[in-house]
Amino acid sequence: MTEKIKKIVLAYSGGLDTSVILTWLKETYDCPVVAYVADVGQGQELDGIREKALKTGADEIVIDDLKEEFVRDFVWPALRANAIYESTYLLGTSLARPPIARGQVETAKRAGADAVCHGSTGKGNDQVRFELAFMRLNPDLKIIAPWRIWPFKGREDLMNYAASRKIPVPVSKDKPYSSDRNLLHISFEGGILEDTWNEPPEDMFLLSVSPEKAPDKPEYIEIEFRKGDPVSVNGESMPPHQLLAHLNELGGRNGIGRVDMVENRYVGMKSRGVYETPGGTILRVAHIAMESITLDREVMHIRDSLVPRYTEMVYYGFWFSPEREMLQVMIDESQKNVSGFVKLKLYKGNCIVVGRKSESSLYDASLASFEGEDIYNQKDSEGFIRLSGLRLKMARLLEKRKAGI
Repeated sequence: MTEKIKKIVLAYSGGLDTSVILTWLKETYDCPVVAYVADVGQGQELDGIREKALKTGADEIVIDDLKEEFVRDFVWPALRANAIYESTYLLGTSLARPPIARGQVETAKRAGADAVCHGSTGKGNDQVRFELAFMRLNPDLKIIAPWRIWPFKGREDLMNYAASRKIPVPVSKDKPYSSDRNLLHISFEGGILEDTWNEPPEDMFLLSVSPEKAPDKPEYIEIEFRKGDPVSVNGESMPPHQLLAHLNELGGRNGIGRVDMVENRYVGMKSRGVYETPGGTILRVAHIAMESITLDREVMHIRDSLVPRYTEMVYYGFWFSPEREMLQVMIDESQKNVSGFVKLKLYKGNCIVVGRKSESSLYDASLASFEGEDIYNQKDSEGFIRLSGLRLKMARLLEKRKAGI
């Protein structure tokens, strides 16, 4: 903290951490601070954020609408990869950090700032995601991570500091869990959720009703894909951010997309996260169904073998890495024929595929049918099976020789 800083761009959300950080930066570094607000779909959480930042000490505030960019350039590429971390997490926070970091770096360049700051804790994944992005996009920027250098130990310390400085914050001791929202999901962690035996309280959820309270009648929807990207819902074309928001609404009212998991953080510890991802859950199910009739078997299997690695890259913070970009090219090549329509039934927390069709379909009913042999002669299977089993036969013969049988 002895290094002289000229100007700082802070990733500002208006929550507890960044509200305290803004004031703390001013007191500690005695330099101008730009509050950078990236709108990635927080909705009403951003109401009044400009006034709040200025009252809390920001010298400038930049509100950057990244909703379309976030979905188009980050969520859709991950969807094309069917990316999912530890078979459960659809990377809502992981995917939001790279566009925010990029916006910070661009703002720093325009504002003449020589430092960027984030509010991630020293125990979490986000510190890695932000800082790896900063390093890749502008390694000359100084990086400030308050949680690793200030004297505060936890959120209770922050609430006490906020009270002493009269900083309004949206967290109370009666509701101590934290949340992070964007167009792909909302996450909850900390506080009462740290006990893995505690069921999340129902009043915590914001995007979805419980499956028990979802309608008793199923809702059918149809999603169109072009080259792996969703482009319309029920025949209505929409830009990416509107399409995802619409599916969040449809999924949420049918109780779809709730996840309660204990995940392995990149820094080495386990943590519990509770997530709501209604639209993303629907899209992943639909995309896999679309691929089932349009993707070649060997292409699919090779791609699937790389999904865990791709997902780790995103989760760990390596979005801007050459290895992720290389894999993305391969994945996107696999999607050139993933076009068509998927029909789904949404019902009480379930997203069920009930139909799929495509002009690029590799599915041939005449081949799959047990009737007729004009194209596929069942007798040909005999030689195929003999060759496939040859090595198994030889292995058994060797065993018998060794046993003297």
